[in-house]
Amino acid sequence: MKTLVDIDDDNLEAAKLALGTSTKVETVNRTLAEVAALAARRRDLARWIAEELPDARSNDVARAAWR
Repeated sequence: MKTLVDIDDDNLEAAKLALGTSTKVETVNRTLAEVAALAARRRDLARWIAEELPDARSNDVARAAWR
């Protein structure tokens, strides 16, 4: 799907450097994926801090995860 957007050139260049991408399309798509992944990690961390993931604090579960 093609979408026309106005992108700040300085932000695009900074993102290209940070991500190691070479094209606008690659940079925008990778940036969107990185932001979505970051949001998921933040959500999971907030749940862990709020102790909504009790199994994550279990030593038995942690040992099993590393097998």
